[in-house]
Amino acid sequence: MIRIDSIWLATEPIDMRIGMDTALARVVQVFGAARPHHAYLFTNKRSTRIKVLIYDGFGIWLASRRLNKGSFTWTDSGHLSVALNTGQLQALVTGLPWKTLTHDVTLP
Repeated sequence: MIRIDSIWLATEPIDMRIGMDTALARVVQVFGAARPHHAYLFTNKRSTRIKVLIYDGFGIWLASRRLNKGSFTWTDSGHLSVALNTGQLQALVTGLPWKTLTHDVTLP
């Protein structure tokens, strides 16, 4: 099990063809550094795919997800990143509205 203490959503899209080194460089550019037990989420321009980079304190994990239909609901906060809670993350990756969730919830 990977421990995740904080979840960050980058508000600018990235090219989904990038690999781990480029994703890590983007995390450093946007967030200043990859912090242990933090997850960093990025989307493509159409918001149909997301990439998640997790630094577990020992190494880097990079995963991606694609929706077969529809798009991920992204943010328009005007900031480079937005902090999410676990309930918001679960809603985001399943394609559900997440912006109105203010605390952790269990989704089906």
